[in-house]
Amino acid sequence: MKFILIAFLLFFSGINVTNAQSSAKTWTTEELENANTAKNTSYLNEEEKKIILYMNLARTDGEKFFNTYFQDFVEAYNVDMQQYSNYNELKINRKDRYYRGLEKDLKDIKGLTLFSPDETLTWISQQHAKDMKKNNLAGHNSSDGRSVSDRIWKYYPKRAVSENLAFGFSKGLANVCMLLLDKNVPDLGHRKTILGTSYNLSLVGVNISTHPGYKYCAVIDFISAPPTR
Repeated sequence: MKFILIAFLLFFSGINVTNAQSSAKTWTTEELENANTAKNTSYLNEEEKKIILYMNLARTDGEKFFNTYFQDFVEAYNVDMQQYSNYNELKINRKDRYYRGLEKDLKDIKGLTLFSPDETLTWISQQHAKDMKKNNLAGHNSSDGRSVSDRIWKYYPKRAVSENLAFGFSKGLANVCMLLLDKNVPDLGHRKTILGTSYNLSLVGVNISTHPGYKYCAVIDFISAPPTR
């Protein structure tokens, strides 16, 4: 299965989340260590590792994630958006149905299976990011017409697959928070992929790259666990 959805996130890559250290103190050392499944990978940079970390923290304790890291991001984001004339359109409104819906959904999340990084899947993510950069694309299909499943099933046949794309942020926390919020995405496909359990998605490939149209793009590919023999 794949979600053919994209989060278009504009050019706000420089957001500085200053309260992240204080939020970390509300999590146990064990929780942070367990969620940091990508910490020893050599093929991911620090912000790519953080995408996996923050997705895993949301799956570990959704309510705590909402009240800590997500709030840090919202506060920093809204301050940064004040420089723009259309601030009311850009800001994250705590009365908005997407915000309230995320709060409700995260309250139900506790102790889900964590995502682990996969090197081959990361390479697949990198190739799609390079293709979008070279051809100024912003979609799930490659420039040669291949779909998400075409790209992934070549290496992982008969797996459930999904892909989240986000544009405009270079930081791991920003990408995860905006994908979870899923503002203006009626079926909440990104949120469902990150928080879901139905398809046993367990391995991820991550790439954050520059992009000519949106400054940055993040590609997150997901596959299910190996089939039981």
